[in-house]
Amino acid sequence: MQSSAVPELAHTHTRPIHWLATATAVAGVVAFSSVLQPGAATAAQPAAPETRSAPAHTTPPDPNAVTFPVDCGPVKAVVKKRAFGDLDGDDRPETVAVVHCDSPMGTPPDGVYVLTRDADGGKPRVVATLLDPKDGTIVTGFAVRSGSVTATLLGYSSADVPRCCPDEKSDAKWRWRNGSFVRSTQAGARSV
Repeated sequence: MQSSAVPELAHTHTRPIHWLATATAVAGVVAFSSVLQPGAATAAQPAAPETRSAPAHTTPPDPNAVTFPVDCGPVKAVVKKRAFGDLDGDDRPETVAVVHCDSPMGTPPDGVYVLTRDADGGKPRVVATLLDPKDGTIVTGFAVRSGSVTATLLGYSSADVPRCCPDEKSDAKWRWRNGSFVRSTQAGARSV
C-alpha cells in the first residue's frame, strides 16, 4: 500500500451533518436577503436639451375624444398607438396618434395625426396629418422624442405586391419648423 504525502483531512469526506449545515446556511442567507430589499428604482433618462417639459396643469389631448379625418366606411377608426410631447415649443403637450380602420381582414393602412387643444384647455382637435392612410403605409416603430416624431414605415414597391405583405421599409422623421411639420427621411427605402 502506497502512502500519500498529504494527510487525510476530515473535511474531505462528506457526511450528512455537512449537508445539513450547508442547507441551514443557504436558508439563512435567503431569509436574510428577503428582509433586506433595495429601495425603489429612481433612475430617469435625462431630458434632451431641446425638449421642454409641459407645465404640470396641462394634459395631452385625448385621441379618443377626436374624430379623425379617415373614411372607414362601416367600421370605426381605432387608435393603434399614441405618444405625447411638446412638438411646437409652446409648453403644452401635443398627442400624436397612429390610426387605422378596424378592418376584420387584411392589414389596414395607418394615418399619423397630431392633436392639440387651445390654450384654455378646450376640446382636442386634429391640427396636422403627418401620414395619410391613402398612402397605404403601415407604421411599426413610433416615438415622440426631443420635439420630433419618428416612425418606421412599411410600404409596397408596386400595386402588384399583395396588401398583406409590405416589401419596403423606411424611416421618417417629422419636426415643427416655421409653422408646419417638415418630414425628413432618415434612410432610403429598403427591401423587407
